[in-house]
Amino acid sequence: MIELSQKPAPDTAATIVTAPDLSVPEPDNDPFRCKIPLPYRAVVYPLGFAVEVLTNEEAVLAIVDELWRGLRQLHKTPLLQIRIVVSEGGSDGCPPAPVLRAQRNLLTIVADAHNQAVCDLTHGLSLIWLNYASLHYPKFLCYHFIETAACSIIAPAHATGLHAACVSRYGHGLLLTGDSGAGKSSLAYACARAGWTYTSDDGSWLLRDGDQPLVVGDCRQVRFRPAAKELFPELQDRDLTPRVQGKPSIEVPTSELGLITAEQAIVRSIVFLNRQPSAVTELIPIPREIAFQHFENFLAHVGEARQAHIEILQQLSAVDVYELQYRDLQPAIDRLDQLARGTETPIV
Repeated sequence: MIELSQKPAPDTAATIVTAPDLSVPEPDNDPFRCKIPLPYRAVVYPLGFAVEVLTNEEAVLAIVDELWRGLRQLHKTPLLQIRIVVSEGGSDGCPPAPVLRAQRNLLTIVADAHNQAVCDLTHGLSLIWLNYASLHYPKFLCYHFIETAACSIIAPAHATGLHAACVSRYGHGLLLTGDSGAGKSSLAYACARAGWTYTSDDGSWLLRDGDQPLVVGDCRQVRFRPAAKELFPELQDRDLTPRVQGKPSIEVPTSELGLITAEQAIVRSIVFLNRQPSAVTELIPIPREIAFQHFENFLAHVGEARQAHIEILQQLSAVDVYELQYRDLQPAIDRLDQLARGTETPIV
């Protein structure tokens, strides 16, 4: 058993570079803690973008390697950077869920005095300060700090986050979106079980400067609400992911589910999910501008960054948009399959 006061043992397959001088300046000589050496380095590829991670603790690289292992570079863009500084102090328990705040090009993530981050959205740099105790809660750190820091500097220069799942059939990519609880993850997984190609469950990223609307996602796992056990028997023995904070979820690697996956997909249709207990399965065309307004509502109000996101969203202006009214999964999959084949005749 590791004592919380001890530093976790290094264990990583990431590339490590060790500086010759690992001495830490005394606080009196470095009041802003800006002279702490960051000798450990790894280059990782969240969403296919190259991100350099610099840190003073080798154990951080083990967490980063576990988070993004196996991802490859998909986009030739300038190297982004995350700096993670670990120091003594604070409590021995897991930090509280952080509060996010943004103004113009700056995003802050603050859990407490010893666990916080600031992300520069226009210069591709995120700075994270952690205490040693937090390293014993890697799921918490990944969910609240490291993934958020990475995504914040990838966007808005390169991509815009969409509150939507993405699946493909016959080369026809569908974004499944709607209100929280509409069943995006469940329907995306149900489609994948039926042979569709799976790209993301509830977080897709629309790339900038594509000839066609192209989204990327984390196709390595599916996140389910606990209620999904009632729909899918294979989830019965799955436990909740021990993230400590955040929405309860069951996170399952797609490699364990035998799914066909792809890191990116061309969007041909956007489908708003409207699940009702007494609904008859119907696919109804709706105005394209509704999709733009829907995704725009989820954009953070951060000045220039927001405007960049709006410009990226314009790529969806020519994509057909539908509402899928449904109750049961299989009839919904059948209607989406007809849409992807080009044989569906929606109700007008």
